[in-house]
Amino acid sequence: MDAYKIPIGQFGEWVMVYTYDNLKPIFTAFKVTAELTVDGFELLFSALPALAWIAIVAVVVWRLKGWPLAVFAIVSLLIVDNQGLWDATTLTASIVLTSTIFSLAVAMPLGILMAEYRPAEVIVEPFLDFLITIPRFVILIPAVVLLGIGVGPAIFATMTLAVAPPARITAVGLKQVDAHIVEAAHAFGANRLQILTKVKLPLALPSLVLAVNQCLLMSLVMAVIAAFIGAGGLGENILSGIMLLNSGQGFVAGFGVFALAILLDRTMRAIVDKMLASPVQPAAEKG
Repeated sequence: MDAYKIPIGQFGEWVMVYTYDNLKPIFTAFKVTAELTVDGFELLFSALPALAWIAIVAVVVWRLKGWPLAVFAIVSLLIVDNQGLWDATTLTASIVLTSTIFSLAVAMPLGILMAEYRPAEVIVEPFLDFLITIPRFVILIPAVVLLGIGVGPAIFATMTLAVAPPARITAVGLKQVDAHIVEAAHAFGANRLQILTKVKLPLALPSLVLAVNQCLLMSLVMAVIAAFIGAGGLGENILSGIMLLNSGQGFVAGFGVFALAILLDRTMRAIVDKMLASPVQPAAEKG
């Protein structure tokens, strides 16, 4: 059976070389844009001392979720700062925020397309399945081949995991908008674009925020793994702990990732809860 192997590996290598040779300017522009965006977030985080940022985060989560999460934010971030991981944490946060912005720029239009056009959904779904199921370390290979080492390929690799969940959640949220409201908008003479922008999107806003939440968490997961290709941040500390068999270093860096994940997740959930408590009226009903 294995006397002749189909040259799948050779084909994949040819695709990578062909893609790099013909789309090099696009990948270069992507890498530069990603690095500039990460640098911008890092500049923002470095504009204030760690204690000032901890106070700001505590106030924000207190207003959104209450004092228990605010206490957690203060204690966990003070521990991170005490362990000398503040710079690594802000770099990881910068990578996560950049990856989230880039991923949502792809995922949101993709989700809308899937919800509005059935043929597009049939074509896109298998591609999203592929992105979700392919092993994360395998994705690092084309990222390095196409973009080299550093933050740029880390953002690219992170997007491969962070695009699919928000795209699907966006599509589901738009599909679940009450058909009677859509029919009413049709009756008032609204066209397809007006129904989408003034009826479906406002009513699906909680789902869209949930999509952002999932995108943030997926970006955080992949941002840690991307330390293997030079992304830096907390993932680099975890990788160093693995290589040196230093369980203490790995635990401390892992705690930083845990704190960042909890704060991002609970904050976005609080925003969703507030939106559900005061639902948005579609423009068709307001008129």
